[in-house]
Amino acid sequence: MKPVVSIIMGSTSDLPVMEKAAKLLNDFQIPFEMNALSAHRTPKEVEDFATNAQQRGIKVIIAAAGMAAHLGGVIASMTTLPVIGVPINSTLDGMDALLAIVQMPPGIPVATVGINAAQNAGILAVQILAASDENLSKKLTAYKEDLKTKITKANAELAQVKYEYKTN
Repeated sequence: MKPVVSIIMGSTSDLPVMEKAAKLLNDFQIPFEMNALSAHRTPKEVEDFATNAQQRGIKVIIAAAGMAAHLGGVIASMTTLPVIGVPINSTLDGMDALLAIVQMPPGIPVATVGINAAQNAGILAVQILAASDENLSKKLTAYKEDLKTKITKANAELAQVKYEYKTN
């Protein structure tokens, strides 16, 4: 089994957040790898990863980092693969990481999800892969339908909650 998605994090302290992306990819039966790389501490390893990812079969990269959060942008500068950035809340409520990831210069895009939103990064990776995989597209459609069902059920449960001045 060869990975098609790579989850990269600036440090293993990001793992509790990034496990949500890993679980989602696992649930969709998408082979993935997880590694810790730092744009600042291991720049040569980041370059080796980024320049060789595509020929290793990687199709999407999810890059998580906090604070200065340059990992996704550095990777995006060295590959044509789609890179999804996950800002990690480590300081300044994660706003520093969010701005570092989302404010990339022209020509070096990093698709950015919300702070600590690894699950959305996983879903976005699935959507990218599903564009050229009919079976995966069907699984994704079923997943989205299940989200609708959960909200419909929640609304039915809320209808049973009674308050003196509640009108529905």
